[in-house]
Amino acid sequence: MEKKSFFKFSHPLDENSEFFENLIDIKHGYVERIVSKAHSSPDGFWYNQENDEWVIVLQGDATIQFEEESVELQKGDYIFIPAHKKHRVSYTSSEPECIWLAIHGKINKNYV
Repeated sequence: MEKKSFFKFSHPLDENSEFFENLIDIKHGYVERIVSKAHSSPDGFWYNQENDEWVIVLQGDATIQFEEESVELQKGDYIFIPAHKKHRVSYTSSEPECIWLAIHGKINKNYV
């Protein structure tokens, strides 16, 4: 059995960059690690995803912008984003880098 660390990765980030790594494929979805360093979505860009997303910040902090509001997330905070809910990342910390765990798929909102 090989042990790995969620907080160690071999892709050093420059300022205003982001790294996505698919960790696990699951039925109708996937689990990914996202590492962001002083990153924000490009101006005018909005995610409009086919699947639900549940995301937790495990290190650093971030702000997710929706069409009608912004939500600040700190270490330990999580949020459920329904499919086709337009959103973008408007801020992530630089030191420490923002490390997220995201689950994409058909998620039963009653459990989150």
